[in-house]
Amino acid sequence: YSTQHTVKLMRTVSTPSPALILPPCSPGVLNGSSTSSSTFGTETIAMVHTPPTSLTHPQRSLRQPRDQQGAPIDILPDHAFLQIFTHLPTNQLCRCARVCRRWYNLAWDPRLWRSIRLTGDVLHVDRALRVLTRRLCQDTPNVCLTLETVVVSSCRRLTDRGLYTVAQCCPELRRLEVAGCYNVSNEAVFEVVSRCPNLEHLDVSGCSKVTCISLTRDVSFKLSPLHGQQISIRYLDMTDCFALEDEGLHTIAAHCTQLTHLYLRRCVRLTDEGLRFLVIYCPSVRELSVSDCRFISDFGLREIAKLEGRLRYLSIAHCGRITDVGVRYIAKYCNRLRYLNARGCEGLTDHGVEHLAKNCLKLKSLDIGKCPLVSDAGLEQLALNSFNLKRLSLKSCESITGRGLQVVAANCFDLQLLNVQDCDVPLEALRFVKRHCKCCVIEHTNPAFF
Repeated sequence: YSTQHTVKLMRTVSTPSPALILPPCSPGVLNGSSTSSSTFGTETIAMVHTPPTSLTHPQRSLRQPRDQQGAPIDILPDHAFLQIFTHLPTNQLCRCARVCRRWYNLAWDPRLWRSIRLTGDVLHVDRALRVLTRRLCQDTPNVCLTLETVVVSSCRRLTDRGLYTVAQCCPELRRLEVAGCYNVSNEAVFEVVSRCPNLEHLDVSGCSKVTCISLTRDVSFKLSPLHGQQISIRYLDMTDCFALEDEGLHTIAAHCTQLTHLYLRRCVRLTDEGLRFLVIYCPSVRELSVSDCRFISDFGLREIAKLEGRLRYLSIAHCGRITDVGVRYIAKYCNRLRYLNARGCEGLTDHGVEHLAKNCLKLKSLDIGKCPLVSDAGLEQLALNSFNLKRLSLKSCESITGRGLQVVAANCFDLQLLNVQDCDVPLEALRFVKRHCKCCVIEHTNPAFF
């Protein structure tokens, strides 16, 4: 896709640059330039090539009118191409750089490289990051000042070497997602947070070797909030970091005092003591998940309640040691709560639901599925107080009947989602909900209800 009259406008780039993330293919000649590496089996690897040199089509007659020699797409101005390229993923953008010299120059416009997003189990992601950052550092030696986001989630071949590359070349990094990259260790994470002072969003979920986020290699060393440099991370997802313990959470809290979003799902070694450290150092937490942390109890909720009106989102799903006592603390002090997931908290009863309903008047989403002690009495209190409720899950609540559902439907007109799967509710109750909450999606297991 090129025309001869655009050649004069093109800038000549003398150094080779990458066209990355190519699908497996036979090695050969690309645009007049040999590839510097080949594919091995079905493996996808980074490739380096020189800019395209041939912009004419020899089979076309030179006597053709000028407006017939190029493809229609070539009449688009540069800003239109740039707008189109902004919607392309990293691998497709690299492919576009191989079409012609004009596309090459446009595809490597620094404005298009605020983020790198790579996926794939077989991708040589360490090499891809090295080649990409090397190309992006071409105009500013050794550093890339435009790159702010790197997403390489589920790239299982990512190792510490790839993160070291990012840490050394991307000082302006603000967002890093390496979810599911189980070869990443504490040392590489340390390198990133130490060299990228603007990092605000970090997702290391599923990185089982990561047990700490700190500014020191000695993970047992703590910094007080008023001493030394602090990490600017606000969003931290450590879901499925199974090795995380209270000591590690203590260090994280001491170094990441600006945390507002923290997700610790299935960090099964955490206890109430870890939550105490968190609240001491990170008073600005708005969203917190400790789902499936089986050692968290009512004492932990008492600590969480010290966040008071700042807390908006809380997930304590499947924390079997939590009862009405802990929920009462949350209801009393965290009265601005918008979302609560208490699914599988079998110690929760109608009394706990009543405290939530009467104190958390802004509650919009509530999941109390698999709570066998919650009955119609709790739903009645919920319906009479929680007028802002939009999402309600009662999945597998064996004590719920049609009467409770009808009370909810008659009072919560803004309900948008109701989950009553595996609940013994009659068909008439489901129809009643549908009539009164016309915008509500009902998830159910009753084959007679459509």
